[in-house]
Amino acid sequence: MGHTRIAIVDDHDLVFVAFEALLAGQEGLEYVRHASTVTELTQWVRDVDLVVLDLQLSDGSTPADNIAALTEWGAQVLVLTSGENPYLVRDASRADPLGIIRKSAPSEVLLEALRLAAQGEPVASIEWASALDSDPLLASAPLTPREREVLELYASGVGAKQVAAQLFVSENTVNDHLRRIKRIYRELGRPAATKVELYQRGLEDGYVPAPKHG
Repeated sequence: MGHTRIAIVDDHDLVFVAFEALLAGQEGLEYVRHASTVTELTQWVRDVDLVVLDLQLSDGSTPADNIAALTEWGAQVLVLTSGENPYLVRDASRADPLGIIRKSAPSEVLLEALRLAAQGEPVASIEWASALDSDPLLASAPLTPREREVLELYASGVGAKQVAAQLFVSENTVNDHLRRIKRIYRELGRPAATKVELYQRGLEDGYVPAPKHG
């Protein structure tokens, strides 16, 4: 695994201290700096790859705006929540972070989430799946049974070639299905251009199994 530089945006000093200690000595993960707001972090030239973002900051900012600003800055985003505000969790989920995870998760779960996020992989959690499942603004995509199979396998981390082998079809057929799936979601106003976005769309519509534990 490559070297990933990590920053924390949270307005509680204890969180900075805890993450700095958590990342100390972890191969491939480097704690770089922290900030109390996204504006404070992004005023500098980007020097981090992944930002761990507190869901609810005290500066009046929204999760969606914060994720958008960090993404535009060029960083990946993993959201931390205390689980106290389902509305804000849903707001964050619509902005396509790599995942949403509880601050109270055990250290090994947090580290695994950071390692997945460092690779650009989606970080499954009950909080994220529950927020998507309860979001009243989402219109399900009308996918065929075969398209649902393709989406479930591909979005869960299987490559197109392996999907083809498992479904006994050609790789070209799988890619045709993926193009149609992406087009359907795009037309619904729910972009699915990347594997992470496809994973989220699949979770939202119940085509990808939700994680059984955080």
